[in-house]
Amino acid sequence: MKDDLVEDIKFIITKTIDSVKRKLDPNKRKGTFEILGYDFMVDFDMTVWLIECNTNPCLDESSDILKVLLPRMLDDGLKLSIDKEFPDPLTQYQ
Repeated sequence: MKDDLVEDIKFIITKTIDSVKRKLDPNKRKGTFEILGYDFMVDFDMTVWLIECNTNPCLDESSDILKVLLPRMLDDGLKLSIDKEFPDPLTQYQ
């Protein structure tokens, strides 16, 4: 059941990105990323509903899980974008 919910959420996110992909980075800039905040609701029938998608999501560490996930998410975003353009010279040849 949990796997079904995750797959439904992935499907919805994919469809929203597909619907705006031409507007996300029209200049095709390298080394950039966008952080989006998705809010979902699950009803009694286990149907996933998209409530909203934010282009400026709150990054407040207001719970224990967010204190773990937010720094990791930001670090991963930087590794996928900035670090590829400006590799650390000390770890570049390891």
